[in-house]
Amino acid sequence: MNIRPLSDRVLIKRLEAEETTKSGILLAGASKEKPQEAEVVAVGPGKMEDGNLIAMEVKPGDIVLFSKYSGSEIKYDGTEYIILKQEELLAIIEK
Repeated sequence: MNIRPLSDRVLIKRLEAEETTKSGILLAGASKEKPQEAEVVAVGPGKMEDGNLIAMEVKPGDIVLFSKYSGSEIKYDGTEYIILKQEELLAIIEK
C-alpha cells in the first residue's frame, strides 16, 4: 500500500454488499445498498492539539462503521477506498 493518510485521517475499504436479504431473496446489483461497514487499511499518525499528539483509536485491520455520506471516495490501482477523519467513524465492530 502506497497511500499513507496524514494527521487524523483513516483510509478504509468498504466491505462487500450482501447478495441476499435475511429472508433469502437474491438482490440485483442496482438494489444492493452500499454497506456502512469497512476495514481500516491505513491510519495517520494522529492529531496535534495544543502541542500534544492525540493517538489514533483505530488500527489497520479493524472493522468500523461510518456515516453514509462521510469522507471522500478515491480510486487507487483499480480499488475503491474512502479517506475520512477519525471523528467521522461511528464505531469499531468487535466480533
